Amino acid sequence: MEQVLLEINHIQKAYGTHVVIDDFSLAVNKGEVVVIIGPSGCGKSTLLRCINALEDIQGGEILLNGEEVLKEAKNISKMRQKIGMVFQSYDLFPHKTILENIVLAPIKVQKRTRPEAEKEAVELLTKVGLADRKDAYPRQLSGGQKQRAAIVRALIMHPKILLLDEITAALDPEMVREVLEVVLSLAKAGSTMLIVTHEMAFAKAIADRVLFFEHGKIVEESSHPKEFFTHPVTERARAFLKTFDYETEQNS
Repeated sequence: MEQVLLEINHIQKAYGTHVVIDDFSLAVNKGEVVVIIGPSGCGKSTLLRCINALEDIQGGEILLNGEEVLKEAKNISKMRQKIGMVFQSYDLFPHKTILENIVLAPIKVQKRTRPEAEKEAVELLTKVGLADRKDAYPRQLSGGQKQRAAIVRALIMHPKILLLDEITAALDPEMVREVLEVVLSLAKAGSTMLIVTHEMAFAKAIADRVLFFEHGKIVEESSHPKEFFTHPVTERARAFLKTFDYETEQNS
């Protein structure tokens, strides 16, 4: 029997009178990769920020392993350690080396020893091809390298689920593949992930389930991603995916 790791029940999110997420519900099983696609400004990134309690919600509940995630809860710091998040902007400290960026949270937040944290950091950096860059500063790395380092920084906290928010959006096209290959390897290793992306080929390759999101709601959901990308059911999803066909034709 599949284990539900993340459960979202009827959440509401609004900025004043503008409703961003409207009565949204979702269950994510352990080891599942759920990909969320949709037009810009439809609430995808806000949803991830709500899951990590970086944004307040006005209704509903978010549960991780049956425990409610609340921004004002006393244990929110521990809860956030279980919900790794990688942003499109890397958010690495420019004055610290890559190794220092990665071991900071395990040492300060989880109270792990420096030798233990550094050993695991180097092991993870090796897996993503960055062991030789551990003593470099962020300014000395390419965008793809910085994003791989940001993924390692999330992984070293041993999160139960990874939230990936448009992690290739700020990258040059030739750097995208190296980051997506790291995420594909995580999926193959059984990581639970909720991914927001505009990379349709990547979504098709990695997703166990795909959600088409618009106006804060699920317009279409499919547990057969390849079928969704070739024969979406709703007219709105068909129109959205056609824009990517046009981009492919223009770039060919």
